[in-house]
Amino acid sequence: MRWIVPIIILLAIEVYAFQAFKTLFKFWWSLGIYTGITAVVVGLLIYSFYESSPNVSLTGFRAYMGGIFLSLLLLKLSVVFWMFGEDIIRLLVYAYRKLFTTSTENLPSRRKFISTIALGLGAIPFLSLLYGMYKGKYNFKVLSYELEFDNLPEAFDGYTITQLSDIHSGSFDNTEKIEYAINLVNEQESDVILFTGDLVNNLADEMTPWTPLFSQLKAEDGVFSILGNHDYGDYYNFESQTDKQQNFEDLVNVHSDLGWDLLRNERRELVRGDSKLHLIGVENWGKGGFKKAGDFEKAADGVEAADFKILMSHDPSHWDEVIQHHKKDVQLTLSGHTHGMQFGIEIPGWFKWSPVQYRYEQWAGIYENAKRFINVNRGFGFLAYPGRVGIWPEVTVIKLKRKSKTEV
Repeated sequence: MRWIVPIIILLAIEVYAFQAFKTLFKFWWSLGIYTGITAVVVGLLIYSFYESSPNVSLTGFRAYMGGIFLSLLLLKLSVVFWMFGEDIIRLLVYAYRKLFTTSTENLPSRRKFISTIALGLGAIPFLSLLYGMYKGKYNFKVLSYELEFDNLPEAFDGYTITQLSDIHSGSFDNTEKIEYAINLVNEQESDVILFTGDLVNNLADEMTPWTPLFSQLKAEDGVFSILGNHDYGDYYNFESQTDKQQNFEDLVNVHSDLGWDLLRNERRELVRGDSKLHLIGVENWGKGGFKKAGDFEKAADGVEAADFKILMSHDPSHWDEVIQHHKKDVQLTLSGHTHGMQFGIEIPGWFKWSPVQYRYEQWAGIYENAKRFINVNRGFGFLAYPGRVGIWPEVTVIKLKRKSKTEV
């Protein structure tokens, strides 16, 4: 019963889109090709949901069919937008003639150039999504920032952090590309590597084939990590609570196998001589129905407001709701979670847009409030849609700088 409304909507879109093709292509064989492609894609998409999935998520063949279906759907939606607009104008013209003139003309026919424009514009998202699946998902970018702080200990002036987030290892399908990305991270030669959650999609063993590669990540002060919402197994239908708990324990052990120091509402000290930074890591805390296991008060116990602190918290809504105004004055928060929706338009330094910005105020890059910063990493991997368009997989490098007294 729940599928009736979506099916009716999809059929309505299909009818409108078909009219555009019918206007442009008069030959039966061209319309047959269009209908055949649609039927094959829909059929394979339905078939993919009857095939077993290794972690019962939108990955592999199922994800690719979903991506192709989405590409076609956006093409048709663009067509529907233009065609529907033209139909409104046609009806208004027809009504005007009937009411205010003696014309006996029928409803004006659709114009071919409108259909051509609709298909041309619709081809842009269609081809972009196909490119995103073919190339975009592994189009790794290093984004570098330099942030100044009044109270950064002098010994840490120039200290560099590489941040990774949202690996989602269960979605990977290209060992060579991941090996390239690991080498890219190590080439940054940062002082510390920080991973801000979502190692897997659902199950701990998704990481098994990738552990040898990710265990190669190295930094002078080590690799530290936290948990994201996907790491708890909440989106998988386990046979029992015992199985779910075992999967979670296995996931925690994976961090150890990688040689990463997992912070679960706790902190570590990064030391340079007599100076130190407090590295705080909390479990997932997110608004809007996401798990709130993060306990900043516990993790930051014993830390003073004047101390320099770096907080790792997976969901940026934690910073928005709690951290940016907290009395303990967290100078830098590192988050992920949003993926930048894996789709958007970004011209560095000029323009940045993605539909996810209507859900998260802080969704990609650096944000500041009263000298308190947050970086929202766009994510290393991908989930559901097996690609990225405009919002590329990210390796963040942040250099900490001490603001000179003359600047303060």
